[in-house]
Amino acid sequence: RISPYFFNAGSFSTASLLSSLGTAYAQTIADACTSSSENPSPLEFDVIFGPAYKGIPLCAITAIKLADLNPTLFGQKEWCFNRKEAKDHGEGGTLVGAPLQGKRVLIIDDVITDGAAKREAVEIIKAYGGVLAGMVVAVDRQETTGVQGSRLSALGTLRKEYGVPMVAIVTLKDIIEYSKGRAGEKELAAIQAYKEQYGSEDVL
Repeated sequence: RISPYFFNAGSFSTASLLSSLGTAYAQTIADACTSSSENPSPLEFDVIFGPAYKGIPLCAITAIKLADLNPTLFGQKEWCFNRKEAKDHGEGGTLVGAPLQGKRVLIIDDVITDGAAKREAVEIIKAYGGVLAGMVVAVDRQETTGVQGSRLSALGTLRKEYGVPMVAIVTLKDIIEYSKGRAGEKELAAIQAYKEQYGSEDVL
């Protein structure tokens, strides 16, 4: 697949932009933790986990913003990230931050396309004795996984497979709607054509 657009979380490269992004994650998580008729299975977690590399600053700023948003509910939540390579001195190992053993772990990451990287994160959590509690991404590209016969999105596929809350701050549908009148017609047409070819049926 050759995508006509790319989401780059690295562009949130100033303090104010990262702060705004962290606030968006925190509010999305807080909403997911609230029980309602539309959300009968609220999110419950102990640790925020950020997969290396982009997930590292994201989980840190999200933990801070959650504590600011509701110190009573989120102030004692833990956070953790992994290294790509194990450290052979100091504390050692591949995890930095809170241990995962016996805890409910929430994955924080930037974007989801086919879900392969998210499965790797789930395996890391399991390897360290944690239990997957859910997942929050900034952008859901709402693409099919490529599995023959399935029109579910990657997020929808993982949600069905693991049976835990998985949400996105914004979706491709949101981006297209917001871009009307802002992006060029050529760019919007290319995104729409890509969506028609690879878009999922479970547009949430």
